[in-house]
Amino acid sequence: MDVLRRMPVDDVLDRSRQNTLKRTLSATALAGFGVGVIIGTGIFTLVGVEAKQHAGPAVVVSFVIAGAVAALAALCYAELASAVPTAGSAYTYAFATLGELFAWIIGWDLLLEFALGAAVVSRSWSGYVANLLNLPAEWFGEQATVNIGAVVIIAVLTVVAVTGIRGSSRVTNALVVVKVSVCVLIVVAGLFFVRGANLDPFVPPARPAESSASIVDQPLIQAVAGLEQSVFGIGGVLTAAAVVFFAYTGFEALANLGEETKNPKRDLPRGLIGSLAVCTVLYVAVSFVLNAMVDYREIDEGAPISAAFQSAGAPWVGVLVGLGAISGLTSVMMVELVTLGRIGFAMSRDGLLPRRFSEVHPRWGTPHRMTIAIAVLIMVFAGFVPISELADMVSIGALSGFLIVALAVPLLRRRRPELERPFRVPLSPWLPVVTALACLYLMSNLDVFTWLRFAVWLALGLAIYFFYGRRHSVLAAPAKGNRPEN
Repeated sequence: MDVLRRMPVDDVLDRSRQNTLKRTLSATALAGFGVGVIIGTGIFTLVGVEAKQHAGPAVVVSFVIAGAVAALAALCYAELASAVPTAGSAYTYAFATLGELFAWIIGWDLLLEFALGAAVVSRSWSGYVANLLNLPAEWFGEQATVNIGAVVIIAVLTVVAVTGIRGSSRVTNALVVVKVSVCVLIVVAGLFFVRGANLDPFVPPARPAESSASIVDQPLIQAVAGLEQSVFGIGGVLTAAAVVFFAYTGFEALANLGEETKNPKRDLPRGLIGSLAVCTVLYVAVSFVLNAMVDYREIDEGAPISAAFQSAGAPWVGVLVGLGAISGLTSVMMVELVTLGRIGFAMSRDGLLPRRFSEVHPRWGTPHRMTIAIAVLIMVFAGFVPISELADMVSIGALSGFLIVALAVPLLRRRRPELERPFRVPLSPWLPVVTALACLYLMSNLDVFTWLRFAVWLALGLAIYFFYGRRHSVLAAPAKGNRPEN
């Protein structure tokens, strides 16, 4: 079938070698990008929301579970990124292993994940700025008809992303230093206000969900099994793990920077695994301190960490946390905008999106048209759509991408055993299969409504592929050097 035609790995590598993107990133810069995109909404917001709604103090375990699954996926990404260092990451890996249709699906999912993720974070950023500076809620809050703050920050960061990857890296790394310092402050200062009684019970007993909850709000695995919807208990911990996986999404952004990395075969694996390890430690430490400071039933969902220090009599720490949240969320948006430009660049270069989006700016060496186009879409979402209607889609988009990457590892080993792999996933194919199953299980703990919206997004993507992408693909009428594998 022509929809399963594959892009030969040699052609992918040739395209990478012939690209006009500038190779300026080192391992340190990659690690900064990784920490920059991972630490954000998860540590400043989700840690409180999920403790109060689903897991209690055991949200610490939820972060460990989500981090373990992300680590498994990172190993798979590291092998593929070091062997096939190119823009597009999971999209490109799927094109070389599973076929064009699967490549389109995963590319479409990645656009969903990062675009909606940037919109969510921009609205969070706007709220923190409004709270810190006492700005008018009708322009900056969740109740605003048009969230001006969210739109403006996306516009400003788009200019930075378009004018060069090196400048983006410097901005991101500066912000990373600030927010990591604030995270360390949270842990150190919070230890002085720890109360053991707040951790008992560590796993609150399971109880039925509110009677007003609809079946579409129920985790898919409970709905399929015909179980009564419940919160807390082990089920609540797993549900929270699926939701807080949002906090780990983004590390795959590093794989999209393969064509701009000085030594991708060495530095990409280091950047992926190193940044994820740092962020997991910080997440676990902050979530433990927060739940030890405040009874999980009394956590403020809007600004949980700042409110915790205010209630403990240390409001000055809350102000610093607000500053850290603003810098942290800014760096997340920066990396997501850079990543979206590279994903769209790869897809348009292959003909699945209009070719004009693969043009690189002659001076700045960035895919400026794609970056600007996707930024406009993000600004529309950020300006008009509330966070509650955006956030749930990010985790399912990321998990579906990780699942395909995990499957791509053993498939590529089987089809191209001679390909140089500076980093190799241990225990393949068993570890990649376990990774895929773990991603699928976490997806099943997301609610039914999220799955329905994901299905609509997927249907829209398939329509675009069959009416445009399949006919305009570089493999539809293969030129020399672009022969499909069947």
